Amino acid sequence: MNILTWAIIARALLSWLPIDQSSPLYQLLFRVTEPIIDPFRRVIPRAGMIDLSPMMAILALLVMQQLVAMLVVPA
Repeated sequence: MNILTWAIIARALLSWLPIDQSSPLYQLLFRVTEPIIDPFRRVIPRAGMIDLSPMMAILALLVMQQLVAMLVVPA
């Protein structure tokens, strides 16, 4: 996994904790991950209290990583 994937995971985990959203750590994670998560959030409806957009963003990143790897290193 890459750093962006870990940033999305960290942001999702921090959303479960009572953390100050104005803290520098949260603001950094928000600025880095929001451009990736937001398009999925617009398309995927919430499942009750659960936001599935971070999981879909991670899956999209993994698919893109595999596609790039196939293009760079042909079998």
